[in-house]
Amino acid sequence: MRSLRTQVAIVGAGPAGLTLARLLHNSGIESVVIESRSREYVEARIRAGVLEQGSVDLLDAAGVSARLHREGIVHHGIHLQFDGERHHVPLSQLSDGRAIVVYGQTEVVKDLIADRQQAGLPLLFEVSDTAVQGFQDEHPSVSFTHAGERFQLHCDVIAGCDGFHGICRAAVESRLSLFTREYGYGWLGILAAVAPSSEELVYSNHQRGFALLSLRSPEISRLYVQCDAADDIANWPDSRIWEELQIRLGVDGWELAEGPILEKGITGMRCFVAEPMRVGRLFLAGDAAHIVPPTGAKGLNLALADVAVLADALTHWYSTGSQSGIEHYSEDCLRRIWRAEHFSNWMTSMLHRVDDQPFSRRLQLSELRYVTSSEAGARVLAENYVGLPWASSRAPV
Repeated sequence: MRSLRTQVAIVGAGPAGLTLARLLHNSGIESVVIESRSREYVEARIRAGVLEQGSVDLLDAAGVSARLHREGIVHHGIHLQFDGERHHVPLSQLSDGRAIVVYGQTEVVKDLIADRQQAGLPLLFEVSDTAVQGFQDEHPSVSFTHAGERFQLHCDVIAGCDGFHGICRAAVESRLSLFTREYGYGWLGILAAVAPSSEELVYSNHQRGFALLSLRSPEISRLYVQCDAADDIANWPDSRIWEELQIRLGVDGWELAEGPILEKGITGMRCFVAEPMRVGRLFLAGDAAHIVPPTGAKGLNLALADVAVLADALTHWYSTGSQSGIEHYSEDCLRRIWRAEHFSNWMTSMLHRVDDQPFSRRLQLSELRYVTSSEAGARVLAENYVGLPWASSRAPV
């Protein structure tokens, strides 16, 4: 077995792991990033596409946002649709000028991978048989196989950024409290080769179920319809998908443009939080520690917020010897996480068909009318959607 040494071992080359590596590098802290999937897979998987103001500010500070600003699409509002009417919520106007940027998680990951490889920093894809050891004492390590050779990576800290199904949380799960909620319904999402039919996102509450009109670029639309989480994608030919989208997003005087569907799939809706996010010298970040329903556009942003806090804590530890930051890492992150869980659950419950009871629908419509007619109600949505101030001093507020 070949022995290696670094300061921070990062398991997972998603946005959390790669952003953490970049922030640590900027502070002069060494790291090695390992990933079980291939580079091609990591750069191709379609995920979130909405960046909060704080996430953009963080990527700016990290020095990896040049393409984001060239190709990202800034949005200052969203539409809420119900009862056949579309209502505009002016996000920036209600949140002191803060905005969102539509820029796919896939693109963020591509930028971070290119940046790390250009700098010649360690980033290993297609590792296998990964295990974490010694995180309860001062000598943690990560063992793995890469290119047919077995390695033992000795480090000071392990960052578990390897997602919901990764090995890091599994290694400490017996020591954690897990909080979950399953919704029973999911999103059927498509990428379509057609220009978006709206300049801003449209969230639609319809009696047949939720629908969302989003985008990935001026030429690519991203759209969703609510469906049963256990449904088979084979039950949804392209014609049925477009029919449902036309019905659920339709309003008088407006037309939804259709085009070739490039990709489609069904994703279940759930909430999940693991507490604490630190066990000894193993730190969890991103989807390894929490999942939110996508309605509030918080998953990617929470992952970036986690690693901003963790990078600050580690930088403070290495530069001063003080462990105050790492001791409070979990507490600092969880305050923001639970706020995002609440907001995402609120948006999900307000916009989706939850059952067949007329009482439930009347409650939803009442909530939607309040949010779209009251400045106070709309401000709650706007401030949470564009992102509340970050706990980390690294991200401007």
